[in-house]
Amino acid sequence: MYIRIVRDFAEHFHHSPDKLGPEHIRQYQAHLFQAKKLAPASVAQYASALRFFFVKTLRRHFLAEHIPFPKQRRRLPTVLNPEEVARLIDSASNLYHRTLLMTLYSTGMRRAELCRLKVSDIDSRRMMIRIQQGKGSRDREVPLSPRLVETLRAYWRWMKPRTFLFPGTVKGWRADVPITSNIVWLACRQAAISAGITKRLSPHTLRHSYASHLLEAGADLRTIQVLSSIMPGLEAAISQETYAVGSTFGQVANRSRRVMIVSAKLHRPFRTVLCRDTLPH
Repeated sequence: MYIRIVRDFAEHFHHSPDKLGPEHIRQYQAHLFQAKKLAPASVAQYASALRFFFVKTLRRHFLAEHIPFPKQRRRLPTVLNPEEVARLIDSASNLYHRTLLMTLYSTGMRRAELCRLKVSDIDSRRMMIRIQQGKGSRDREVPLSPRLVETLRAYWRWMKPRTFLFPGTVKGWRADVPITSNIVWLACRQAAISAGITKRLSPHTLRHSYASHLLEAGADLRTIQVLSSIMPGLEAAISQETYAVGSTFGQVANRSRRVMIVSAKLHRPFRTVLCRDTLPH
C-alpha cells in the first residue's frame, strides 16, 4: 500500500518523489480531500506512507512536521442491548451463521481473528478459546461459556470442520480454508435485517457489545482490556501481567456466562444430543 501511495504522489506531480517537498505535500493532501473526496482515515494512511518515505527512506526528519495527520471525528460505537443481541443471533439464517455470530459476541474477538480461528483453539476442558496472533501479533485467551460450547458441539457434529472452525469455499465448494471477512459481514447484516434491527451494525458491533455488557456485569476495565486486546500500547504490560490476570479468568468466566444469558433466551433450541467429549481439544 505504501508503495502505491508514493507512486500516486509522484504521478500527481509528474516528478520523482525525492524531488518533491513540503509545498507539494500540502497540495497533495488538499487534492485528496477536495478532488478525491477521501475520508480523514484514508488521508491518514497517505500521511503515514509519505512520512515513512521521507523520514525513514530519505532520512529527511525535518519533513515530519510538514506531513500532518488529519483530525478525525470520534464517534461513540454502536452497542446492542442484550435483547437485541438475542434477536440478532436468533435471526441467523442457518447453524453456520448462528454459531459464527454467537462466537463473535461471546468472545469479543475481531472479525479477522474469527476467520483464522481453528478447531484446535477450542479448549473445552479448560473452557478457554485461544486467539493466536491477533492484532499486534499477540496471543490471548478468552473464556468459553457453557452455552457457546454446547452450540459449538452441535455445529461441529454438523459441519465436521477439520482445521479451521469456520471453513470457507473454493470455487463454490466447501474447503478447509479460512472464510473471508465479507462472509462474516454478510451474516451479520442478513441477521440484522431479519431481526428488524435498524442500528448501524457490523461484526465489530458485537465486540463493542461484549465489552459493554461485561462492564455492566461487573468486570473491571483492566481485565476487559486484556481479554479484548484493545490497548495497542500495552504489549509490555500485558506480557508482565499475563499470569496475574490469569487468576481473574475464573471470575470473568462467571461474568461472561451471565452475559451469555442472552443466548439462553434464544427460543430455537437444538435437537442434537450433545456429547461432552465431542468437541476436539
